[in-house]
Amino acid sequence: MIVTDTNVIAYLLLPGVHTPLAEAVFDKDSHWIAPFLWQSEFRNILALYLRQKEITFDQARAVMTKAERMLRRQTHLVNSDDVLNLVVSSACSAYDCEFVALAKRFNIPLVTADKKLLREFPETAVSLEQFSRI
Repeated sequence: MIVTDTNVIAYLLLPGVHTPLAEAVFDKDSHWIAPFLWQSEFRNILALYLRQKEITFDQARAVMTKAERMLRRQTHLVNSDDVLNLVVSSACSAYDCEFVALAKRFNIPLVTADKKLLREFPETAVSLEQFSRI
């Protein structure tokens, strides 16, 4: 079981240069979890793709449905105190700290491409490349 941030979910479900790495992570561990926040962030990514005409509305709906199915029962609430403690001890946003808090709660890695998370939380955050080689 691993925590994946929203970008990793997007890399897996929206074909691009990072898709092979996301697939390698999924092949290694397909039990992904995330805080509830991932849904809003993912919708925002889909909105960007829609506005840039990279996908159609029907494609956006299909990808969102696939993501929701993939993470059904894998979405968790995070404790606000845990998030705020991480915020004050780092330069990361509260949004990013939700993923870290979840990973710490379950004592599992957070797989991310976010350089700030990798720098601020090296004991928890691991890059897609690192995880796929472990």
